[in-house]
Amino acid sequence: MASANTASARIGILTISDRASAGTYEDLSGPAIEAWLRRAVTSPWTADYRIIPDGFESVRDTLVTLCDDECLDLVFTTGGTGPSPRDLTPEAMAAVIEKPLAGFGEQMRRISLNEVPTAILSRQEAGVRGRTLIVNLPGKPASIAVCLGAVFPAIPYCLDLIGARRIETDPQVCAAFRPKGA
Repeated sequence: MASANTASARIGILTISDRASAGTYEDLSGPAIEAWLRRAVTSPWTADYRIIPDGFESVRDTLVTLCDDECLDLVFTTGGTGPSPRDLTPEAMAAVIEKPLAGFGEQMRRISLNEVPTAILSRQEAGVRGRTLIVNLPGKPASIAVCLGAVFPAIPYCLDLIGARRIETDPQVCAAFRPKGA
């Protein structure tokens, strides 16, 4: 069922990093996501930008807040998807999503393997909680652009299907796919 909601979309950008949240490292990933979105999304939208430490509880609790309390339409996370002991973003995602969308992670890993062989170490996921789509992106800005370019064409229609606010894209940056009549 397509959404008739034409209000300004609300998009969360959540950087997950112990060092960036402590101020000892400049977050480059969150700004990279926002810059890509500013080029690609042509309809009105606002960003909710946050930096939190790694860890299961911090990620889980922030995702619940962004989805349930802040009612964001779309949340991008960056960081915490590797195999390191503190990389727990996928585990926190599994605790909050109602519907996993495995194809997002599969596509991001597939496209990233064209760039680096270590893409197989990535544990990016995506899923839906209520009317919010959550997508885990890698932590490196160059990888973020590659992954967004690979999965974003499906995101506007996914938002329509879950009843989130509608977004439109610049086809020169990202040609969103919607079936005819959607």
